[in-house]
Amino acid sequence: MQAMAITTPPAAPPVAAKKSHSFTHHGITVSDDYAWLRDPGYPEVTDKDVIAHLEAENTWFEHRMAGQQDTIDALFKEMRARIKEADKSVPQKDGNWLYWIEFEQGAEYKKWWRRPVAGGPDELILDEVALAEGKEYFRLGAIAVSSDGTKLAWSVDDNGSERFTARIKIIATGEMLPDEIPGTLSSLVWVGGDKGLVYSLANENWRTDNARLHWLGQPLDADVELYHEDDEGFRVGSSLSANEKWLVIGTSDHETSEVRLVPASDPLAAPILVKPRAEGVEYDVDERDGVLYIHANDTHENFRLATAPLERPGEWTTLIEGSDAFYLTGFELYRDFYVVEGRRAGLDQIELRWYNDPARAEPIVFPEASYDAGLGDNPEWHTEKLRLSYESMVSPATVYDYHIAERRLEVLKIQEVPSGYDASLYTTERLEIPARDGTPIPVSVVMRKDRAASGPLHLYAYGAYGIAIAPGFSTSRLSLVDRGFAYAIAHIRGGDDMGRAWYKAGKLERRCNTFTDFVDVAKGLIARGYTQAGQISISGGSAGGELMGAVANSDPALWGAVVAHVPFVDVLSTMLDESLPLTPGEWPEWGNPIEDKAAFELIRSYSPYDQVKAQPYPPILVTAGLNDPRVTYWEPAKWVAKLRELKTNDNELLLKTNMGAGHGGKSGRFESLKETAEEFAFILWQLGVKG
Repeated sequence: MQAMAITTPPAAPPVAAKKSHSFTHHGITVSDDYAWLRDPGYPEVTDKDVIAHLEAENTWFEHRMAGQQDTIDALFKEMRARIKEADKSVPQKDGNWLYWIEFEQGAEYKKWWRRPVAGGPDELILDEVALAEGKEYFRLGAIAVSSDGTKLAWSVDDNGSERFTARIKIIATGEMLPDEIPGTLSSLVWVGGDKGLVYSLANENWRTDNARLHWLGQPLDADVELYHEDDEGFRVGSSLSANEKWLVIGTSDHETSEVRLVPASDPLAAPILVKPRAEGVEYDVDERDGVLYIHANDTHENFRLATAPLERPGEWTTLIEGSDAFYLTGFELYRDFYVVEGRRAGLDQIELRWYNDPARAEPIVFPEASYDAGLGDNPEWHTEKLRLSYESMVSPATVYDYHIAERRLEVLKIQEVPSGYDASLYTTERLEIPARDGTPIPVSVVMRKDRAASGPLHLYAYGAYGIAIAPGFSTSRLSLVDRGFAYAIAHIRGGDDMGRAWYKAGKLERRCNTFTDFVDVAKGLIARGYTQAGQISISGGSAGGELMGAVANSDPALWGAVVAHVPFVDVLSTMLDESLPLTPGEWPEWGNPIEDKAAFELIRSYSPYDQVKAQPYPPILVTAGLNDPRVTYWEPAKWVAKLRELKTNDNELLLKTNMGAGHGGKSGRFESLKETAEEFAFILWQLGVKG
């Protein structure tokens, strides 16, 4: 009889070896005893010691979370029950076809469908379920139907590395064309009468420094580079103008951009440079009837909308002035009118305007005081209605058509919660809590109306890159809210929730405002009786994970549980390494510590890894992705190793590394829910709330 293997649970968390390593810049020497966790062969990770350590951490995670498995299962079951498994989007007309996506019962991935507007059978154009079969990870990148509706191009990443392989097929027959383009990281744009495809390759450092043209049926080595970017901090992207007459090739970093236009029918024609780049000036462009429309921040940080004749593209005349009160985030052109989007007092605004009547402006009015709204997919140049999306912290996602002539919103679909959802049980508030410098920080809160005062509270924020966190709806969030939590979003500086100045006030030399805003919001919520110290769970990912590390260092006693997803915590080392994929493009956001001693000292002063110290730390759960090109796996691994060495209490510290995924964690709508269930189970466990 064969003996069964017995696995002995680990008695203690893994302790990473310390290997002496240091680096010196500006006369300052920094020790880094865990630098060895970066595999020298990266992006291939094969070092046996590195793999063994990550697997030991995963084993410890599984051991410590084993006692929470019933809670994880219960959370996953209720989260899944809130998702309509057999679901589809509202069909949208594009030319002679109606397009929609559909999830089948139990499916992790969706199917893409269409049918003729004139009537006829439904046609399956892309089956993600079949493409993902047998793969641990699957992500659809770009998808594009040719303008004549006969061909489909799409790209897939099957390991989380964000290097996509593009394929093309004939829709009617399903015939796969021999054309295959590996290593893309971009949209796919049909040009040249649907005979050519424009894309961007990720270079060896995961930077898109090019726009390339592939003619169907030709070998890849015959592809033409339409544009090459020489500044390693810039990234290149391509799209079509709204009227589909122009290929728009843009290049930018976090604060400067430049745009070229090429006739879509003749992609090898000489490009038109709209205006040469000027440091700190961002702009984007569209065209109608020989007039360029330019969204730019050259005269006001909150952007203006300008026009220019196509023959003299650099001569910009203001159409809509920049404003302190209105943050103009974008615009869309249509044949007979155009739409501007923005935020006023932090709330989304959508406004229709007319070419022939510049004084006429019609805002679309929404029913709630706090919400998340925006344009949906509106592919047709000539349209008499607009597809919109809308939600709030208590209102499920709603799809509208806005009938322009009637100024009427028509509800097409409201997100269904199969297990039941009664909005009347919940309340949402928008607070303003002063930061330590007196700046009022907006905070969006949702909770049950019957919640006990000073109960547990979950606080979330991001706070970087000018990315606003909208007060939207979440079915998974209900698993905390229904257990007595208030759920709060802190709209801290570093995002652009309140305009471009809000973003600038949380970057570069003012980066620490982001961290102190978050702490001050937590203290303000305590002072107002929403919760108490030690009963606050917090979470953030990527740059938001940096935030988690910074506030765990600065104010550990405030937090009852910290969850840091793929956290950007080794900021100094990463910003010093220009060989890493993102580093040169990140210097406008964080500063360049290679050239600037002040930037070196500032980054070192807040970099979570560098500031770990001997003190008690709250319970912390950290996630990572082995194939993550954005926040490399060794950042969270090094951080956890240093925390294990220096923290002075026995609070939980867990690291889970997805060995077959990247920045976004596991793929699939239910697999990703399992990770959310693990996160929430950890929070409930650490705050002593019944699962």
